[in-house]
Amino acid sequence: MKSYKEVLWMEIPVRRAFINITAQVEESLEDSGIQEGLCLVNAMHITASVFINDDESGLHKDYDKWLEHLAPHEPVGSYLHNRTGEDNADAHLKRQVMGREVVVAVTEGRLDFGPWEQIFYGEFDGRRKKRVLIKIIGE
Repeated sequence: MKSYKEVLWMEIPVRRAFINITAQVEESLEDSGIQEGLCLVNAMHITASVFINDDESGLHKDYDKWLEHLAPHEPVGSYLHNRTGEDNADAHLKRQVMGREVVVAVTEGRLDFGPWEQIFYGEFDGRRKKRVLIKIIGE
């Protein structure tokens, strides 16, 4: 069995965003040479997420609105975590809801997606560099 690792660096200039990283993951898979196996993609930061869904702008706006309703950024004083000097407690909660990672089957050298599936990086406390790990194992 072979394994392959790559790290994507993300630096999103705004507080919240959803970025389609499918092409970068597919490029990593091609570079790995692995034809059959599994591909793990995970956010290496506690205020960011990796998830799979449709690449449709209305859905992304719905996610943003829904997440802000569940864990509003303001008022920052309403979160105990923010008493440490941070202002990102909401980002931790949003990440928990959206998830840390995805695993996608690799079949015949391709990501084995269902219809409309794409991989996204979700940023909930941007404006600094963060990592996304791509780990591919297989034959």
